[in-house]
Amino acid sequence: MPRTLFRRTLRHSLILAAGVLVGVPVTAAPFTPNSDAQVLARIPSRALDAQARELQSLRAASKARPGDVDRAVALARRYVEAAAGDGDPRYMGYAQAALSPWWAAAEPPVAVRVQRAVLRQYGHGFDEALVDLEAALREEPANAEAWSWLAAIRMVRAEYAEAARACEGLAPLTSALLATACRASVDSLTGRAAPAAVALAVALKAAPEASPEERLWALTRQAEIAERRGSVAVAERAFNEALATGVADVYLRAAHADFLLDQGRAREVLALLEDGARADVLLLRLAIAAKAIGDKRAAGWASDLTARFAAARARGDSTHEKEEARFVLEVQGDAPRALALAQRNYALQREPADARILLEAALAARQPEAAVPVQRWLDANRVESVALQTLAARIGGAK
Repeated sequence: MPRTLFRRTLRHSLILAAGVLVGVPVTAAPFTPNSDAQVLARIPSRALDAQARELQSLRAASKARPGDVDRAVALARRYVEAAAGDGDPRYMGYAQAALSPWWAAAEPPVAVRVQRAVLRQYGHGFDEALVDLEAALREEPANAEAWSWLAAIRMVRAEYAEAARACEGLAPLTSALLATACRASVDSLTGRAAPAAVALAVALKAAPEASPEERLWALTRQAEIAERRGSVAVAERAFNEALATGVADVYLRAAHADFLLDQGRAREVLALLEDGARADVLLLRLAIAAKAIGDKRAAGWASDLTARFAAARARGDSTHEKEEARFVLEVQGDAPRALALAQRNYALQREPADARILLEAALAARQPEAAVPVQRWLDANRVESVALQTLAARIGGAK
């Protein structure tokens, strides 16, 4: 894979696998328009840029040669990147449609296997995604994209030893900065947060030539590690540097918004995300921030989110439960329902944000026993997080 393509792929693999995007599960049949004239969506004017032109070119090339695996995979991969950029989950459905000729194949080409894994994990089909990735790596041990997704999914599932091995497989295939960031992500949640922070800072300083995409990904990891350790100034500087890269990234904006909310800076969240209502994860932060300061738009945003979550449930989508749990707890104030959602979510994915909403909901619902899985995760992995350890201590005191 060309280095520039891999740089984009690695960053989005670890972002998307973390469950950031909320939308329809890709196990549903992909939508196929009846004709070229059918309108799929009204695209904002900003779409008339290089990315949109690239997508148009890739679509045309794939349509011209519908049996060309390489063209179909390139189109699917670009759709995934577009989803990470602006949070629109429809791109994931378009990606599956691009792969439809090979989707149900027992042994599709390696490139299809990897992209199918990407889409399966998006719908929380983690087991199926891992099967695809491991099969791809047996056939192509030097497939960097597969290693990066393997690391990402193992991290989401809190399978840290396996994630570390995936980072090791990835290391000789990518830059020192991305290899360090991958390993630092694991170390930061397994009792080695301080050396992880140092290693990542050194790697960033040693890579002034890194692309904006590489820097964004590494800086976002640096910000999250610093935030968990309580290093507010370091986290803020890293978030600001990541934003300054100019790379569109929903995950970064959501993580920065959460940081600002924790610092009591809700007004800044409204400014940061003023154009973000299209993405569910950003609309959630807008609704929380608006409620915190009594902004008149709070009710409208809450109503929109209620409708979106209801629509997701109606179509059998369970990928939204972390976000819905937070919405139900922080905006609607329904602690028992939030707890039920958080518990179901934590059964599938166990990242710090998943742990936090479960702890908060258990406290609010006065059901400390519900937090036992998180407390075991914290203890077993020696997770260093000021916020999580504070919540866990409150849980302990409530028993």
